[in-house]
Amino acid sequence: MSWDFNEDAAFMALCDAFKESGEPTAMEFLAHGEGAFHFQELTQNAAGEGIDLSDSDDLEQFQQEVIEALEDLCS
Repeated sequence: MSWDFNEDAAFMALCDAFKESGEPTAMEFLAHGEGAFHFQELTQNAAGEGIDLSDSDDLEQFQQEVIEALEDLCS
């Protein structure tokens, strides 16, 4: 993927919310209200950057990259 989402405002909000959530894993956090909201915003920003996530495999790969980034950068 050519877009560095780590600097996107939605990712930063997602990271802050994950830190404050107390959820043990990023996957669990994304499965709930606030995490899901911020992830949806991030996917919309990805579309605005020309990233096509309409294919479920691409979306799953993007979600995995976000999970890894959250656990590496925001734990």
